[in-house]
Amino acid sequence: MALITYATTDSNWWVLALPAFLGADTLRCDTPMLLLSLFIAFVSLGLLSWALSPGGSAWSHGRARRGIVTIPGPRGLPVFGSLFALSSNLPHRALAALSAAAHAKPLMAFSIGSTPAVVSSDPAVAREILSHPAFADRPLKRSARELMFSRAIGFAPSGSYWRLLRRIASTHLFSPRRIAAHEPGRHADCFAMLAAVAVEQRRAGAVRLRPHLQNAALNNIMGSVFGRRYDVSCPSGIPEAEELKAMVREGFDLLGAFNWSDHLPWLARLYDRGNVKARCAALVPRVSRFVSGIIAEHRLRNPSQKHANDDFVDVLLSLDGHEKLEEDDMIAVLWEMIFRGTDTTALLTEWAMAELVLHPGVQVKLRHEIDTVVGPRCMPTDADVARMPYLQAVVKETLRAHPPGPLLSWARLSTADVHLSNGMLVPAGTTAMVNMWSIAHDAAVWASPEVFCPERFVEAEGGANVDVRGGDLRLAPFGAGRRVCPGKNLGLATVGLWVARLVHAFEWGPAAGAPVDLGEVLKLSLEMETPLTATATPRRQRAAKELGNAKVEKERCLPVDALTVSYTGGIASWVYVEALRAAVTHACR
Repeated sequence: MALITYATTDSNWWVLALPAFLGADTLRCDTPMLLLSLFIAFVSLGLLSWALSPGGSAWSHGRARRGIVTIPGPRGLPVFGSLFALSSNLPHRALAALSAAAHAKPLMAFSIGSTPAVVSSDPAVAREILSHPAFADRPLKRSARELMFSRAIGFAPSGSYWRLLRRIASTHLFSPRRIAAHEPGRHADCFAMLAAVAVEQRRAGAVRLRPHLQNAALNNIMGSVFGRRYDVSCPSGIPEAEELKAMVREGFDLLGAFNWSDHLPWLARLYDRGNVKARCAALVPRVSRFVSGIIAEHRLRNPSQKHANDDFVDVLLSLDGHEKLEEDDMIAVLWEMIFRGTDTTALLTEWAMAELVLHPGVQVKLRHEIDTVVGPRCMPTDADVARMPYLQAVVKETLRAHPPGPLLSWARLSTADVHLSNGMLVPAGTTAMVNMWSIAHDAAVWASPEVFCPERFVEAEGGANVDVRGGDLRLAPFGAGRRVCPGKNLGLATVGLWVARLVHAFEWGPAAGAPVDLGEVLKLSLEMETPLTATATPRRQRAAKELGNAKVEKERCLPVDALTVSYTGGIASWVYVEALRAAVTHACR
């Protein structure tokens, strides 16, 4: 009986039965024809399964029909599915078009090679996905695994280790107290940026803004995480800063690039389109040496007392007991903080300034609010920014029009079957995405979504006070639920301060021969395909003189003294000393 049961349940029974069906003579005499027939049969069955599966080949065996309501979706191509739509430079727009064509905005099933995936363009369904405990994990890309991110907050699987990292980051890096403690450093970064902008405007007649924003972002995150800043205005460049920039750029390229072998595993041994494995293998030792060196320097200092403005390395080294991390884990966590915190704020600020150049009326209205709150001579602070509702509206409208992560950067992975309230069932092992760009540009959600209109977020003008930190899925650029971005408050504070300072110091206009182009390209974040170039005219002759004469081309890049090192870090110059002095004294107040 056992033998009979085994024979009838073995999935390979048909191989043993072939001689009986076809005859031994047929198998012996016409083997090529038999193999060809079998191949045709397999291909035909595959095509039939693909044709009958909503969502494509990765949704075969009725995966999309397991709930009361079938999950609709395009079949795409056999084997590849909708992979080519995701590998384009604008996958958020391609998925939005596919969802609209399939009438599947609430939830659409599609195949990315052999990966079954769903995408939601509906706020209610998006909330269910992002808040469900079965969607607390992320699919681990090959590049993320190779770059050690499997041990960092972004990709670590949900569990006790991930909860520990999350608690450490929330308590010691992104808490309101820590953000406030590092405000003088942010003012120093901003002042150095304004000085560099004024110099480029005076020399070239226009400003390419992105490099200045990226330098400020690098110093901002380096100061809070590693406790050091660089004089990025030094003409020859500081070797350590240049090395860090190169590593961050390489990491962005690797993690932001679409890797076909993540979804076609058999392709990994045949074709590595971006040379991902070799590039990751070359980058990881450089990162380890860089971060290990900084950790070693902090260990030598061995501070005896904790301070509110301690950097994140000091915090990690001070942990003990069950919270203490191994050095490899510390390297992964610190590298992720630098990596994730460098470009997002810079790119979002660039989008905001591009819209202000295109909409001079909005710029004038914003400048009037800033002058009303701080006066014509004072520098806006974090406390001032909190009292500027129109500035907050400009930032929110920029997040709506140009969300940094239009597909919320990194997808979720279902660890169990998930029953949704609309009757659909998302099977375990499914990659889930939320198309925040599609939601933010949906006319059923937002009036005139293609118009840049900050007033839609100003309550005094009939707008809505939308919480962009995950409380309202009509606009949740930082995600929601357990995997919401832990640095959202720091990011909002930084972008608000930078926009306020840039608009307060300069009048921005289009540059001759370089019109503002809002064309997009999605890498790791959504960025302007053509970086913004604009004119930045100092508003007052006194401001022009102070900023234009800033000595950003020093003969030497000297470290600051010990009294300022806690805010500005190990390597800084005259610009930072002056910036720190201006930031902390506020003589006008």
